[in-house]
Amino acid sequence: MQTTEDLALPCQPRVVALLLSELLSDLPNLRRVNQLFGCDPVLAARLLALANTPEHQMAGMVRGIPQALALLGVSQLRMLVNGAQKGMAVRVVQGMALEPFWRYSLMTAKLARSLAGMAHMDGSAAYAAGLLHGMGQLMLHHTQSVATAPLDEAMDIWDPRRARMEERHWGHCATHTTAALLKQWRLPRELVDSLQCMENPLAFDQFEPMAGVLHLAVWRIRTQAAQWDERSTALSFPSEVGVAMGLDMDVVMQQDTSRWMHSGF
Repeated sequence: MQTTEDLALPCQPRVVALLLSELLSDLPNLRRVNQLFGCDPVLAARLLALANTPEHQMAGMVRGIPQALALLGVSQLRMLVNGAQKGMAVRVVQGMALEPFWRYSLMTAKLARSLAGMAHMDGSAAYAAGLLHGMGQLMLHHTQSVATAPLDEAMDIWDPRRARMEERHWGHCATHTTAALLKQWRLPRELVDSLQCMENPLAFDQFEPMAGVLHLAVWRIRTQAAQWDERSTALSFPSEVGVAMGLDMDVVMQQDTSRWMHSGF
């Protein structure tokens, strides 16, 4: 089993520093701690993986960051963040700029939570899934840069068409790698299945609503990242997924993601 510690993936130095400062207190501000863990995919993954270990008797049941924080003690959180500092030594991931990765992961998480609320679903779980959805892309670029380099030359990783290209070349896409990682870390089946189905949620016998939420959120953030014009964006809207979720294009487009761009913490 490949643990979050084994991967030593990069996390944001500022977030780590702020968390360490907050956790110096025996009674830290949990709202602030929740916000900070919710800004960084790697820290959130480590947190959820720890909360879902068998020793806490909640393996496969902890779906969101607030639930994980309620389960773990301050000393465990300190150890987790101290351990995450190993990932801070990684300043460059070949072929992948880290600042956009952190920014788009956060924006996807916030949009997924918003759309989940409209669909009367668990916003905390949707936020976690949105925040972690790019972990496979990060892991592949960190550990298999030779394999990702030809694809990076042909297409940006945030291009909405990237997953289809990966499936043609590899037989799978980076989001499937994310799902495999979450399964290894014993995260809830709902999160694993939603990420496994995210790129094409209607292709499976049983429709997973969380996959639909993620699909719409990721579509919106990817088209923005790729700077597609209004016409191209409208033509690419996954209308069948929108119908299945009861969310039309106007509803999704009206979410003001621009205000989330620099509002991490």
